[in-house]
Amino acid sequence: MIKQGTNYILVSPVKDEEKYITETLNSVVNQTIKPSRWIIVDDGSSDKTPEIIESYRKQFPWIEVLKTERNTARQPGSPIVNAFNRGYDLIKDSQFDFVVKLDCDLRFAPDYFEKLLQQFAQDPKLGIGSGIYLQNHGKGWLPVKMPAYHTAGACKFIRKACFTQIGGFIAAKGWDTVDEIRAQMRGWHTKHFVDLHMYHLKNEGSGIGFVKTNAMHGEIYYLTGGSKMFFMLKVLHRIIKGRPFIIGGIMVLYGYLKTVLQRRQRLVTDEEAKFYSRLLNSRILGKITDVGL
Repeated sequence: MIKQGTNYILVSPVKDEEKYITETLNSVVNQTIKPSRWIIVDDGSSDKTPEIIESYRKQFPWIEVLKTERNTARQPGSPIVNAFNRGYDLIKDSQFDFVVKLDCDLRFAPDYFEKLLQQFAQDPKLGIGSGIYLQNHGKGWLPVKMPAYHTAGACKFIRKACFTQIGGFIAAKGWDTVDEIRAQMRGWHTKHFVDLHMYHLKNEGSGIGFVKTNAMHGEIYYLTGGSKMFFMLKVLHRIIKGRPFIIGGIMVLYGYLKTVLQRRQRLVTDEEAKFYSRLLNSRILGKITDVGL
């Protein structure tokens, strides 16, 4: 049972989402339990996104808009988190129980957030939760496999106490892995729920391309301290089943080795890297199911 007075706040970085944002707006305003506030950070949109948001803001006083200027092309990771952080700064000192990082290219059911709140009410140690992605690559809406502890970066529902303890999101590619490592190391549970569906209207990789996305995954893997044994299996998996076929695995390896040669500093401490390596290796041994490589 959801505790009376429980409230959550949405923070949405957005840039040039005129094709999809109406679906997200409708999904939110029709929720059975609505957010107390929704901060939409317009990160320099050049299409009709601002006009669409404004039409909803006029109808729903709990929708707020923060406009920023960014002339560079959209990139994953750092710019998105920077935009989120600017929105979070507006609400960090207010009273709320949960904060949600919500992208504006999603569609979900009217009871999506109510059901997530129920899961958090049942498990006081649940720190980060989400539903699952469904994407359509021409074969209908199919779920994107994720390890059981992983939560969807496009819609992360986070207990405020957990968010505070992990120090928020880091402004770098890999932020949505580091948050889970840090949360679990502090005793929090992180989990997705397979019966809660989000329709991801803009498939992963469509923004920067699938080849670059695979290279980015290799880069992130090194920066978050994953185990070498699991990484080789990951490359093999992408070679066999990746998008694009064969090249996907090669680009994951390229992104990893490039980052090694650049001697870039990892995003995690040695202790966090060891924790993450053990977590990944436990998946190989079959201790954690629902694996997505």
